[in-house]
Amino acid sequence: MTQSRIHERYRPLIRSTCGLLLVSALFLAFGCETSQKVKAASPNVEVPRGGLLLKGAGATFPSLLYKSWFASYQRAHPQTVIAYDAAGSGEGVRRFVGGHIDPEEQVDFGASDAAMTDEQMAQVPVGARLVPMTAGAVTIAFNLPKFEGDLRLSRSALAAIFEGEIKNWNDPQIAKNNPGVHLPKLTIVTVVRQESSGTTYAFSKHLDAISESWRAHFGPATVINWPGNAIRAKGNEGVAGAIEKAEGSIGYVGYEFAQKLGLKTALLENKSGKFIAPSLESASAALTTVQMPGNLRVFVPDPEGEDSYPIVTLSWILLYDSYSDPKKAGIVKDLFAWCLGEGQNAAKDLGYVPLPASVSNKSLLSLQQVH
Repeated sequence: MTQSRIHERYRPLIRSTCGLLLVSALFLAFGCETSQKVKAASPNVEVPRGGLLLKGAGATFPSLLYKSWFASYQRAHPQTVIAYDAAGSGEGVRRFVGGHIDPEEQVDFGASDAAMTDEQMAQVPVGARLVPMTAGAVTIAFNLPKFEGDLRLSRSALAAIFEGEIKNWNDPQIAKNNPGVHLPKLTIVTVVRQESSGTTYAFSKHLDAISESWRAHFGPATVINWPGNAIRAKGNEGVAGAIEKAEGSIGYVGYEFAQKLGLKTALLENKSGKFIAPSLESASAALTTVQMPGNLRVFVPDPEGEDSYPIVTLSWILLYDSYSDPKKAGIVKDLFAWCLGEGQNAAKDLGYVPLPASVSNKSLLSLQQVH
């Protein structure tokens, strides 16, 4: 019997079954008074009856902090459920911009470490705004067996490693700034992001600032066609996990993820010629001179200051100027106002940099314009 004939034979049964399923679904949704919860649009998420679901997607860099924030807020506001998909900055921007086109992908907020371009913001019919929420350092983590001491990487060596020019750990460009340190004759494997990533953007923007060769061949971008011997991984967590497992590897990853797995991290040469370890203090020092423009989109690809760690980034929440549901708009504003206030206290414990008052105050002013 052919497939088409099978379909003809069972079509009445299929119609009948579908009808029963539809009736059952309607009964469960509207007719069962004893049910205390209804399933939300997001998989494995339940919303209390009469409650509200906020859906977000985007950056993995701040995801540990966002997870903590959202859980704390939900405990205090049990009628609000927040579902955040740490899918990467590029995906977060795509869903935020394209949600009005495909309702199934609609989010109530996005998140990106690369902010949004004017062109992307212009595609949002109800208007969009960028609100800085936190900041952090992008570390250069590595896996060298039995390595002891500090690894110092000059600006030229860092760029050459990720351009694929330096191929072995005992290369003279690395050894020059690490006298007395044993560097094995081991092939270097870089670990990089495979998806569109704000962490990639922050790192490549730094390389663009310090290396003419990088600037000429690659420039800053959320997706890079990485040269050389590269392992590609998804998310900051994926990169950190790959570095932990692969001997001879080196990669760029959020400070908090490197801390979580206890990865070794390099001291990087900053603009003043000092080799600086990643820390909350050195990342904070890099942000002290930041001047926020009116659109709150600013990057610090090569910060001034002797104590400044050289790769830091702000991380933005993407919000609509106008929400069709006034209740949802009010909760969005309340949630992120809490994150910018009391929520900043949790940042340090998780390896993030609390926003300077000069930044958080402007974020709060921008947030109040959402309606």
